[in-house]
Amino acid sequence: MAKQSSRFDYHKSRQVPGLTVLHASLSDFSYDRHAHEEYAFGVTLAGRQDFFSGGEFHRSPPGNVIQFNPDQAHDGHPGDGTTLGYVMIYVPTAQLEASFADAAGCERAARFHGRETLLADPQLRHAILDLAQLMIDRQGTRIDQEHALHRMATRLVQRAGKFQPGGRVSRPDALLLRAKEYILAHLETDLSLDEISQAAHLSKYHFLRLFRQQFGITPHQYVLSCRVNAARSALESGVAPSEVAFRYGFTDLSHFNRRFKRIYGKTPYQYQRSVI
Repeated sequence: MAKQSSRFDYHKSRQVPGLTVLHASLSDFSYDRHAHEEYAFGVTLAGRQDFFSGGEFHRSPPGNVIQFNPDQAHDGHPGDGTTLGYVMIYVPTAQLEASFADAAGCERAARFHGRETLLADPQLRHAILDLAQLMIDRQGTRIDQEHALHRMATRLVQRAGKFQPGGRVSRPDALLLRAKEYILAHLETDLSLDEISQAAHLSKYHFLRLFRQQFGITPHQYVLSCRVNAARSALESGVAPSEVAFRYGFTDLSHFNRRFKRIYGKTPYQYQRSVI
């Protein structure tokens, strides 16, 4: 049997509906002209990625970001005679609308349309690669993956010059406290932003904006902080670090170690030994 010279590995998120990543290696394959219904965000990893889109021919070297809006036609093929390697994340519009609106400070910005197709942006590249790795390795909770999507959306809005970090909006304390209470009551479940905002009786857009303004921390950061605090209490009661990591949604013990040490300066095992 002849050896396959091009490879296409697709990975569906188990946490975020419709989210898909492609890890591809191309040496003898060219894509026909096509378009996707969702947003597509890619990073060229090796070789050169050549494609035609938006009336222009583009050449993407390693490290560059490619961004296609929904229904943006494009093709693609290796461009320099070497094997092309890249990742591409396909994101349904519904998964980005609240983040785009939050970053722009305007609900009308929910259907963001990027004007740049090829971008040299390390911040955006890191966010895309972080999310791709979570999906490929089947790691992270739903809110971890949603946070990476939020980082991507925020950076695109910043590049478009439409970022509004503040904005004067009302702050319904009682509704936000409901959200915090819901988070604390569900630390052992795979929380999502949709569930938390519904518990607060707020749209996801308003919830993201109000929560950060009122508490000075994103919902994702708050959930991680609460999980680490709960884990600390469990460690103090003698529960094994591996069991604590599993209980509070950390991917594995090494992930738990990193998160815990960033807050308490010790690994969970070191901390437990020092207090028991």
